[in-house]
Amino acid sequence: MRRTEDDTPWQEVVPVDPDIDLRDLYAATAGRLVAQLYGMTGDFAEAQDAVQEAFARVVAKPDGVRNATNPEAWLFKVASNIARSRHRRRTLFSRIARSGRLDSTDTTPPLSPDHVALVAALQRLSRAVRETVVLHHIADLPVAEVATVLGCSVENVKVRLHRGRRALAEFLRDADMENSHV
Repeated sequence: MRRTEDDTPWQEVVPVDPDIDLRDLYAATAGRLVAQLYGMTGDFAEAQDAVQEAFARVVAKPDGVRNATNPEAWLFKVASNIARSRHRRRTLFSRIARSGRLDSTDTTPPLSPDHVALVAALQRLSRAVRETVVLHHIADLPVAEVATVLGCSVENVKVRLHRGRRALAEFLRDADMENSHV
């Protein structure tokens, strides 16, 4: 077992490559990082989220991992800092909530049956069509901006929107018919 400068044990040190492919780095390290963070947090979902957030930060600013002596150790440090920050925020929020300083009335409006049906229908669409419909109709992005965000042509966005609207109309009509026979 090799150790890094901060004396953290690692099973394998990923070689440093200035042209490191982030996909390869993810494939080589994500599983171990999640396991290590799971051991640290005791919460598998939190461990996954922290590791994913660490990789998202690498994608946004790759110089940090590229300049690291040991990219896996660097990612562990970032992911563990993320997990610690989230834990501190949850602890603070819990303390404030228990102190009674928060209004306990639920300000979240209840979900209407229509909202639930729409979300269920959206989940039945393919990922690409669902993303397009949500970005255009829920996030209110113009077609050209949706195309830019999704990295496809304006024509492709229009086709996806047409297919999505047609499928949603059918799904929602089916859901309405099922509810009317109850």
